[in-house]
Amino acid sequence: MSLIEKIPEMSDEEVVNLLTNARRLQAQGDEKQQAAAAELLPTLEEVADQRRTARLEATQAKRAAARRPKKVAA
Repeated sequence: MSLIEKIPEMSDEEVVNLLTNARRLQAQGDEKQQAAAAELLPTLEEVADQRRTARLEATQAKRAAARRPKKVAA
């Protein structure tokens, strides 16, 4: 199983950590590391963005549910 195939099974923290490391290796690694990072980055960035969006939506939904309904003047 390749690393790309393991990404969906990783926790949010693991995805962010791997994304950070891939970005660092793309900038500072040797040729082999840069090639591996370039292969992983698009998938990692997409998954990290999807998870970030899902967390924001869940937070907004939770806040909306916790809000008290507005009182209508009679």
